[in-house]
Amino acid sequence: MMFDLPEDVREVQQMVRRVANERVAPRAHEIDRSGEYPQDMFDLLRELGMFTLPFPAEHGGMGSQLAACVAVEELARVCYNTAYLLIVQWVPFGAILFGGDEAQKARFLPGLADGSLRSALAVTEPQSGSDVAGIRTRAVREGDAYRINGQKIWSTNSAVADFVLVAAKTGASDSTGEINFFIVEKGTKGFELGRKEDKLGARGVPSNALHFEDMIVPAANRIGPEGRGFKIVMEAFNQSRPIIGARGVGLAQGAMELARDFILERQAFGQAVSDFQGVRWMIADMATGVEASRLLVYRAAALVDAGKTGTELAAAAAMAKRFATDTAMQVAQDAVQLFGAAGISSEVPINRYFRDAKVLQIIEGTNQIQRNIISNTILGRPRTSTRGPR
Repeated sequence: MMFDLPEDVREVQQMVRRVANERVAPRAHEIDRSGEYPQDMFDLLRELGMFTLPFPAEHGGMGSQLAACVAVEELARVCYNTAYLLIVQWVPFGAILFGGDEAQKARFLPGLADGSLRSALAVTEPQSGSDVAGIRTRAVREGDAYRINGQKIWSTNSAVADFVLVAAKTGASDSTGEINFFIVEKGTKGFELGRKEDKLGARGVPSNALHFEDMIVPAANRIGPEGRGFKIVMEAFNQSRPIIGARGVGLAQGAMELARDFILERQAFGQAVSDFQGVRWMIADMATGVEASRLLVYRAAALVDAGKTGTELAAAAAMAKRFATDTAMQVAQDAVQLFGAAGISSEVPINRYFRDAKVLQIIEGTNQIQRNIISNTILGRPRTSTRGPR
């Protein structure tokens, strides 16, 4: 690795790498095979005190997005699902930290920090994924509370969460300015957990549909002022996006290492598979993509740690997420090719890396949306035509 990590971050890297190799890697295949929530891995992360890593010292963390990225990278190198356990905890933590009021912070952040509370996010709906402004879940003000009706899909971690951050429209127009997030606690009347998805990858952390029928949520659980909370939370999401890229770096690194070890042991046509020029070039391209992804991710994380916000951070984070996750998919695909027939066996780990990599290109903002963010910072937003399609 060419990036010179600060000493405290390098210590985190060494610790997480050791734990990943010794305790996480032996569980990775079974977590993926069974699709069951890995409570033991959650307990391990809690034992290590990793849930606050990117957050300020007053919340028990290092205040280092770079350290968080390094930790996720090392875990994702051996087990995508265990790395995911950190991220599903960090995104709501960040949303409440940056967008919540003091009462909300006091009520929820200590539990998220020590692992006694688990959380989830609910934005996507059957008719609107990337088109966040198109969500139909509505929150209607009634005195000191809101009545919420609607549904969500792909709410990851909601089956085990103590509360869910639910995006709902508080106004009548179809714009993100009319959206707020609400803290909806487990057991709230009118809140129903729906069907669990049988997923291609990311199988160990459950994703469920959610249904809200005349669900009453206190106004005190709304994050940010009405009509402005969405923007506040989205800025928090921008700050967490480098972590998603870090997961791509780790996955790609792990896939490359598996391919390397496999071809070093194989013979074909009277010579080592690793001696064929075409194979060597594939490994060279993998290594280059991984290193480029790592540098983009670390740069974006460094911008967060330097206090950067707005378009500069949004573009850097989008580049890191897009490039790292596309690289993870390409590396995993080429690694499967190098494994040959063995690569399509469910008993061989590279199969899992291939499936998990595809998930990364879609979640936390599709890579097409990341391209929109990047191009908008360079060209401005596209002009809307007043004419119909040709």
